Amino acid sequence: MSNPVADAARKHPPPEGHVYTYGTAGFRTKADVLDSVLTRVGLIAALRSRKLGGRYVGVMITASHNPPQDNGVKLVEPMGDMLEESWEAISTEMANQTSPEAVSEYYQCVAEEQKIDLSKPANVIVARDTRASGARLLGCLVDGLKAAGAEYRDFGFLTTPQLHYMVRCFNTADTPDAYGVPTEAGYYEKFSAAFKKAMGSNKPNGGLTVDCANGVGGPKLNELIKYLHVTETGLEISVVNDNVVKPEALNVDCGADYVKTNQRAPPTSKTGPGDRCCSLDGDADRVVYYFKDDQNVFRLLDGDRIATLVASFFGDLVRTSGLADQIKIGVVQTAYANGAATDYVEKNLRLPVTCTPTGVKYLHHAAQKLDIGVYFEANGHGTAIFSHSTLNAIKNYKPKSPSEAENLEILRACIDLINQAVGDALSDFLLVEVVLAHKRWGPQEWLATYTDLPNRLLKVLVSDRTIFKTTDAERKLTSPEGVQGQIDKEVQKFRQGRSFARASGTEDAVRVYAEAATKAEAEDLARKVAEIVKAAGGK
Repeated sequence: MSNPVADAARKHPPPEGHVYTYGTAGFRTKADVLDSVLTRVGLIAALRSRKLGGRYVGVMITASHNPPQDNGVKLVEPMGDMLEESWEAISTEMANQTSPEAVSEYYQCVAEEQKIDLSKPANVIVARDTRASGARLLGCLVDGLKAAGAEYRDFGFLTTPQLHYMVRCFNTADTPDAYGVPTEAGYYEKFSAAFKKAMGSNKPNGGLTVDCANGVGGPKLNELIKYLHVTETGLEISVVNDNVVKPEALNVDCGADYVKTNQRAPPTSKTGPGDRCCSLDGDADRVVYYFKDDQNVFRLLDGDRIATLVASFFGDLVRTSGLADQIKIGVVQTAYANGAATDYVEKNLRLPVTCTPTGVKYLHHAAQKLDIGVYFEANGHGTAIFSHSTLNAIKNYKPKSPSEAENLEILRACIDLINQAVGDALSDFLLVEVVLAHKRWGPQEWLATYTDLPNRLLKVLVSDRTIFKTTDAERKLTSPEGVQGQIDKEVQKFRQGRSFARASGTEDAVRVYAEAATKAEAEDLARKVAEIVKAAGGK
């Protein structure tokens, strides 16, 4: 008797000895060892959709900011958020089944354990970035989807946030919470209309140069620009690094990760002092801003800066709309957020800060618990989330003056401008442009809100990263025993010192982060903590 699931697994056998893990970014590694994984993800996507009563789930083939020879795949839940944690373990287990028969048995086992009726419909939405390996991997995925009897829609090339948007739109169609029209044009129409409304009569101060990392964000931004109508908004956007014809150029010497890691503009950047620039990553879910000051010194405005800018603006809008008694705003950060940013939010903006472990899913879940939760990782991935009660309060509020009415309209437009499903570089940079225009700020004024504490990030290779266990949102080590005490002693010797060590999620290494009053002190503290870590378990 034919077994379609085993047949599909047989067609794409796993490489020997390779162990896969579904991490924060899904499965991500060298593209040439991913064929078997994609087929099995197709099976998991079908199971997940059936588990959720046939609702649409998404599959995105991308490796984001990784080099061109890598690729990856991640699953998207019906409301556009990350895969539920228990299903990360199921996906990992499925990816590591060694034989076609074992794949088929595990597929049946999950169906039984999760009480899934395999005769029910499964609906999956698929897209990919511009990597050369994407077409082959899509074929492997489709083999898995077909074997599981899933209906699927292939949207071709999309940014990761566009795929998340599509999933949410399909699942909210014909409901009072309809998120938008589930087409690419619907995406551009929604965000461009919201941008124009949020801008109001304000005009941007000068143009914006956007580096698209030679990734899928390039053609998508060029398409979005057609809907933005520079004559209406005054926002002139210069698109650079948008060469998708040469996949080998992806993320090479450009993009958000390059700018953040190297603390410098891409070599192709030809902008002058004070010119606003931003860089997307390879799948356009991260954005960082930067500029050169009057002394031609590079200045980075990263995710921490975007979070403080957006939170400050929303705080102003909620107050001037007359909603301050009903709505509270909070900022969610990880331990990597600069201490000066945390201080600024708590002391200047007078907003609460929640700290979570590293990883977008942790920030997103924490933000969902707030009336308005603003979160950005320092790397530029983030968004803002409005709770249902907050959305209702904003929708139903009757303004008491023309000024309240005007600010309420801007607040409502900002809700539509934000991709609440996931961090979205395109909608995020449009929101930043709105805030800067309303405040009449250039990048220099934005930078002047606070001064970052000098910091240093080091990587220590270790024999076994699993022995390094943490608590307190990864800010304290509980194991190996005694290591945290040694770190605390070192930190006390430095002015404004702060340091933590946490195991990498992707390699046998421990990341050491340190801050202090001066650059020399930050580097000294990082080096000393790295030595403690090395003594505890280094290679």
